[in-house]
Amino acid sequence: MKNITVVGAGTMGHGIAEAFAIHGYNVNLFDLSAEALTKAIAAIREELLILASEKVIKSDEIDEIIGRITLCEDLESAAKEADYIIESVLERLDIKKELFKKLDKLAPAEAIFASNTSSLKLSDMVSEASEKRKKNCIINHWYNPPHIMPIAELTFFGDTSQETYDKVEKLYKSIGKQIVKVLKEVDGLVANRIQQAVAREVFSLIEMEVAEPADIDRALKFGPAFRYCSTGQLEIADFGGLDIWKIVGDNLLAVMDNTQKANPLLEKKVEEGKLGLKSGEGFYKYEGTEAAKTAKEAYTIKLLKQLKVSKDYI
Repeated sequence: MKNITVVGAGTMGHGIAEAFAIHGYNVNLFDLSAEALTKAIAAIREELLILASEKVIKSDEIDEIIGRITLCEDLESAAKEADYIIESVLERLDIKKELFKKLDKLAPAEAIFASNTSSLKLSDMVSEASEKRKKNCIINHWYNPPHIMPIAELTFFGDTSQETYDKVEKLYKSIGKQIVKVLKEVDGLVANRIQQAVAREVFSLIEMEVAEPADIDRALKFGPAFRYCSTGQLEIADFGGLDIWKIVGDNLLAVMDNTQKANPLLEKKVEEGKLGLKSGEGFYKYEGTEAAKTAKEAYTIKLLKQLKVSKDYI
C-alpha cells in the first residue's frame, strides 16, 4: 500500500498523516473545513521542528515531508486513488457510518478502510458498506500524539479477512509502530481500558485529598509507570510472584474505587471550564498561551526522549 488518505484534520488526523509522511508515504489529508486544513499544516510544521531539534529528523527534511501531504476539501479526489483510508472524524456513529457509506462508492474496490475509534463497533460503522468491502475494514487505534506514540491497536475479528489484516500490519510496521492485535470486540480495545483503570484510581485519590496532584503524578511516574516504560504488567507480576500479587489484590481491591462512570471531580472541572491545557487550567495551571505552548513542547520532548530510549528494548 502506497497511497494513504486520512479523513479528518484535527488533533489525531493531522498527526496520523504526519506519521505516514515522515516515513515516505504520500498522504491525502481531507477535511470539510479549509481552516482546519490550514491549522493542520501549521501544526505539522511546528511538530516537525521539534522532531528536528531532537535530531529525530533532519531540518532539511521538513519541507519534503510536508510536500508529501496533499490537502483536500473534496472527498472524491481524496479517496479515488487511495490504497488505505483511515478516518479520524468526530466520535459519533451516525457520522462515521455515513462516511464509510460514501467512501465505499468513491474509493477503489480493493482499498482498505480503517477507523481510529476506540469506543464504537466496527460492524456498526460499516453496516451500510458492501459485503465485499466489509472484509477490507479494520479498526486501528492510535495514541496521541500519533506521530510519536509507538502503539497501534489493530483489530482482527468480525468480517476482517486475514489478507486485510496482514496488509495493514505490514503497513504499520513499516512506520515503526508496535502492534497490539485485538482478537475480540470489546469497548475501548486494550490500551484505553488499562489507562482508564489507572485514571479511575488516580482521580479517586485526588477526590479523597490523599495527596496533591503533583505528588500523585510523582507516585505514578516513579513507581508503576517507571517499570511500565520497559516491562509489561504480566511480566511484573511474574517477577514479583503471583502469590504476592494475589495477597495484595485481596487486601486492596475491595477498598479501591469501583465506580462505573467518570469521577464527579472531572464533572465539576468540566462544568467550571477547567479543561486542562486547552483552557489554561485543569489539575495544573497554564498561565497564558505561551505557557501552554511551552508545556506542550516539554511534554513532546519527554516523549521523544522516551521513544529513543525505548528502541533499546522494543
